[in-house]
Amino acid sequence: MSALAFDTYSFVQRLHNVGFSEDQAVVVIESQQEAVKATLEQVHNTELAKKRDLDALELAFRSDAQKLEASLKANLQETELALRSDTQKLEVTLKADLREAELKLELKIAETNTKIAETKAELIRWIVGAGFLQTALITALLLKMSSGL
Repeated sequence: MSALAFDTYSFVQRLHNVGFSEDQAVVVIESQQEAVKATLEQVHNTELAKKRDLDALELAFRSDAQKLEASLKANLQETELALRSDTQKLEVTLKADLREAELKLELKIAETNTKIAETKAELIRWIVGAGFLQTALITALLLKMSSGL
């Protein structure tokens, strides 16, 4: 608490000069000192209350900040786990889709190879058949030509 410098003797003299008795002047000065002291105590108490309020606010803020930090960390970990899970599921799905596409492609290749083999066999039959036909025609022609001579 602060102390104010106040010349009480000078104040008593001024009151005495305007007609106050010395006892009256002393009572006025004491009353004024008590009022000033009470006012200073109120100001001091108000300042203490404000400091306590600020300290309480700071403590509440720190507590809220710690709770928020813990909550954010928990949410971040939860989100990270969810992302990892989703990534793993996506990886499994993509691998399955890729394997399915690979099997379909292998099936198409096998079907294409089968068609090529069938076409090749049919082509060979046609060529062999045409060769036999051609040989038979040439033979028949040669026979006809040799018998006609």
